[in-house]
Amino acid sequence: MFARIVTFPLKPESTAKLTDTVEKSVVPLLRAHKGFLDQFMLVTSDGKTGYGISFWDNKENADAYNRSGYRDVLKVLDPVIAGPTQLQLCKVTNSTAHKIAPAKVA
Repeated sequence: MFARIVTFPLKPESTAKLTDTVEKSVVPLLRAHKGFLDQFMLVTSDGKTGYGISFWDNKENADAYNRSGYRDVLKVLDPVIAGPTQLQLCKVTNSTAHKIAPAKVA
């Protein structure tokens, strides 16, 4: 399993709008892509930074989404994002939510 972690600055007072937009628009876009499993949205306590974490069944499907669907999500989130986003792709090694076995150390 792989996770895409997107970090982005938020416009002032936009947490409620972000929450609504993710629920109504972003999640349906994600669900349309092969390999999508789950999504978490986090906002810092000061409301200045958001973190979108999406989970994918494998790296290939996460990469395919990055090439074909990510731009659509950025357009939908444009009213709440205050600047450039940063993306990290990570292998999920443990998860209590998904009951994933720890990765084997080589």
